[in-house]
Amino acid sequence: MSGQGAGGAPVQVAVCGPSACTDRQRRDAREVGRLLAERGAVVLCGGYGGVMAAAAEGARAADGITVGVLSGADRAGAGSDLSVVLPTGLGEARNSVLVRSADAVIVVGGSWGTLSELAHAMRRGDVPVVQLGGWRILDEDGRPLGGVLDAGGPEDAVALTGLWP
Repeated sequence: MSGQGAGGAPVQVAVCGPSACTDRQRRDAREVGRLLAERGAVVLCGGYGGVMAAAAEGARAADGITVGVLSGADRAGAGSDLSVVLPTGLGEARNSVLVRSADAVIVVGGSWGTLSELAHAMRRGDVPVVQLGGWRILDEDGRPLGGVLDAGGPEDAVALTGLWP
């Protein structure tokens, strides 16, 4: 894919991660957001703090479009770097809406909500799912489950989506 998704619309990439994140996760998410915006992607996120806010901040710094898919029924607590705010009132079910709206999913760090987003993205089976830090999911024999692409850094995470040459 180039910088366009279905119907010629811009590619949409969900950046998922915890609201309570480390400084490194914050830096990584900001850089991922910036890199995606520079490639013309719309950056989707959960719309609140931590990794979500950092990804939106990075994308906006590169004049990108950012969309926050909120769990709440109103815009309360939405990040200041969002171009579009979508209050769903769905609570955690919004995680499914978020990853279903994406052409690729990049997970930065991990929390229970982030694990939910990772699982929803993997269940889709039709989009690249890239992980930068965070969860390591093992099968019952202690072997890593396949499918999730592990990135070594923000540039690697964006490249592993396979959306740009």
